Amino acid sequence: METLFQLVVFVFQGARVVVSRSFADFTPQATFDIKKCDLHRLEEGPPVKAELTREQGLQYYRTMQTVRRMELKADQLYKQKIIRGFCHLYDGQEACAAGIEAAINPSDHLITAYRAHGYTYTRGVSVKEILAELTGRRGGVAKGKGGSMHMYAPHFYGGNGIVGAQGQLFESYNMAALWKLPCIFICENNKYGMGTSVERAAASTDYYKRGDFIPGLRVDGMDVLCVREAAQFAADHCRAGKGPIIMELQTYRYHGHSMSDPGVSYRTREEIQEVRSKSDPISMLKERMLSHNMASVEEFKEIDIEIRKQVEDATQFATSDPEPPLEELCNHIFSNNPLLEVRGTNPWSKLKSVS
Repeated sequence: METLFQLVVFVFQGARVVVSRSFADFTPQATFDIKKCDLHRLEEGPPVKAELTREQGLQYYRTMQTVRRMELKADQLYKQKIIRGFCHLYDGQEACAAGIEAAINPSDHLITAYRAHGYTYTRGVSVKEILAELTGRRGGVAKGKGGSMHMYAPHFYGGNGIVGAQGQLFESYNMAALWKLPCIFICENNKYGMGTSVERAAASTDYYKRGDFIPGLRVDGMDVLCVREAAQFAADHCRAGKGPIIMELQTYRYHGHSMSDPGVSYRTREEIQEVRSKSDPISMLKERMLSHNMASVEEFKEIDIEIRKQVEDATQFATSDPEPPLEELCNHIFSNNPLLEVRGTNPWSKLKSVS
């Protein structure tokens, strides 16, 4: 529950002036125009206006900004060689995870690909557990044994490698349509497949039409409200028994494909900067709220400071927590089996597995 007053502090020539401002001064709710979705096999699509309450706006901002700061910290830890191995960062695409999560229920099931940190957070895993997993520590969400691509939570089945999975994708489309499964297939189209632009890789970049007989939407994936409304439309479609639907979210990643990719050999720095300046999902939401008097600059600054501290505290834990001991290497292969022996790298190496 919010307190009644916010303190705004101004400093004029050494004099400290404290001004109290009531939260009642802010606009509690506003309606915004959002981009119309492109449709495939649908007579009508999501609305072109979205309502936003002050509380929702602040929550979406906090979620996206937390993911952004967490990913920037992961970048730093990787460059310090504290995080090793594969690491795919999500900064730039935050509106996708935040918008989808705002439209579905915690009990709905979700699985993502290898760029999994954002969804791991929106599914309820703390920044501390995510960063500790990236650094391979015992307190990580997968006890330090999963790393960047293998994090899990209730109703969230983690990241997974999708290399060579195109055939499986179309088989899944077919079965979902045959059985009218309540399934939303989401393509986060960040414009590049590793280092290849979509225009160079695909004769048709209309990914929302790839299901052929399955309805599809192409959505502005940089606008959290647009994603939320489209995801709500898709969820309602599925819950009404109409079968599967495809969503293509047009988004953009600021980092390279992974930390081993500088991200500027196949695109220019100017291109990245243009997206940052014109379409950044966090800045877009912040500007909307400020322009409609739904929050103050000082309030956003306070949230930013709080998030930075949260990420720094999580970093401290992720770099000081012990690594899992060798005897725990093979634990949790099964959920409820008695103690069993697992063969190591040679026939004489025996390890124990405890469920």
